Amino acid sequence: MGAMQFEPTLEFARAQDEADPLRAYRERFHFPSLGTRELVYFTGHSLGLQPKAVRAAVELELEEWAKYGVEGHFHSTNPWYSYHELLTPPMAQLVGAKESEVVCMNSLTTNIHLLFVSFYRPTQQRYKIISEAKMFPSDRYLLETQTQFHGFDPDDAIIEVAPREGERLIREEDILEAIRANADELALVFFGGVNFFTGQLFDMPRLTAAAHAVGAIAGYDLAHAAGNVPLSLHEWDVDFAAWCSYKYLNSSPGNVGAIFVHERHGKRFDLPRFGGWWGHNKKTRFQMQNGFEPMEGAEGWQLSNAPILGMSAMKASLDIFAEVGMRALREKSEKLTGYLEYTVDQLAEEFPDDDISIITPRDPEQRGCQISIDVAGRGRELCDAMIAAGIIADFREPCIIRIAPAPLYNSFEDVFTFGRVMRELLA
Repeated sequence: MGAMQFEPTLEFARAQDEADPLRAYRERFHFPSLGTRELVYFTGHSLGLQPKAVRAAVELELEEWAKYGVEGHFHSTNPWYSYHELLTPPMAQLVGAKESEVVCMNSLTTNIHLLFVSFYRPTQQRYKIISEAKMFPSDRYLLETQTQFHGFDPDDAIIEVAPREGERLIREEDILEAIRANADELALVFFGGVNFFTGQLFDMPRLTAAAHAVGAIAGYDLAHAAGNVPLSLHEWDVDFAAWCSYKYLNSSPGNVGAIFVHERHGKRFDLPRFGGWWGHNKKTRFQMQNGFEPMEGAEGWQLSNAPILGMSAMKASLDIFAEVGMRALREKSEKLTGYLEYTVDQLAEEFPDDDISIITPRDPEQRGCQISIDVAGRGRELCDAMIAAGIIADFREPCIIRIAPAPLYNSFEDVFTFGRVMRELLA
C-alpha cells in the first residue's frame, strides 16, 4: 500500500470521514463545549472524552448500593466482590496479554512502585537503571526515590539516554549501546512505551530482548501507549508494565490503572512483594487468617478491594474497545495522524518565519497518534489563542503544542479545522 495522498480541502476531509468504517463511534462520546460551542478536542493523550454509556453504568451501581447496601457485593447485577474480573478480558486483549497476566487496580505511579518492590532488586554490583531522558516527571521521581530507598545515589544509579546534540529524538542504537556498556551493573531497563513529550514510540520487543541478554529486567510505563498503539506484552516477553486508564482509555479523571506481570513471574511466590487481602488466595480470603498467600498471576499484586464506581466507568469504555479492536483503531489512527502531519507541514511552508516543525518521528511505526509541534517563533500565546478559537490542545515549555487525534472520536474534519484555525491565527 503506497502512502495516502492528502488534500488540504474540507471536501477531502469530509470524504475521508464518509468512508471511515469507525465514524459512528464518534456519536458515542460527549464533546465539551465550555459553554459556547462544540470544540475540536485533541487532548486524548491527557484526558479522554466521556463515553455516553458511562452515566448509566455508574447510576446502576449507585442504585444497587442504595438497594442492597453491603449485600451488593454478592447480589448486585455485577457482583462487586468480583467486579474487577469483568475488566480483565478486554484489558488483556488491548495490551496483548494472557488474562492471568493483567489486573486493574490502584493508580499508575502507585502500581509502578509496587512492581519495583518485586522487580528492582539491586545488589552492590547490579543496581543501575536505564531510562529515557525527559521521561514523565512522576516516573523520574519514582526512579530517584526508589534508588535512594535502596541506598544508592540517583545520579549514579540512573542512566538517562538522551537525544544526540542538535537532535530531538532518542536513537534506538544509543539505548542498545547504553545497555551493552552497563551490562554488568544493570538491574533494570525502564522506559515510557511512548514518550509523553515527543510522542516517540520505543521498540519494546527489541529493548526487552537487549535487557534480557545482559541479565536485566525490562519494565514499561504504558500511560501513553495503552489504547493508542498495538501492544503484544506477552509475546514481547516484557517482565512488567503499568498504565493509567484515563488518557486514550477514556475511563474518567484519575481513574484506576492496570498492571501486566509476565506469566513466568506470576507463579514465583518467592518474589518479594507488598501484600494486601485482595491479592491473597481467593479461596481463603474471607477466613481472615494470618499468613499472606498470594494469588497466581497479576492478581497476586492487588492490595485492596475494587473501587466500583470508577471501575463501572472504565467498563463502559473498555466495552467499546473490545467491540472495535486495536487493529481497526490503528489503521484509522495512522491515516488521521498522517493527515495532521501533512497539515502541519503545509503551515510550516506557508509561515516560514514562525519556525514550525514536528518533533515526533515521521515514521508511523515509531509513533502513536500524538504529534508534538515546535512553534519556535511563538510562545504560549499561540496555544492560548488556539484554545480560545475552539481547538483544545496542550502546551509544554518551551514552545511545544501536543495534539493527539484519537481514532475513536476524532475526525478528518477535526484535523482540517485545526489547519484552518491555525492559518488564521498565524496570519
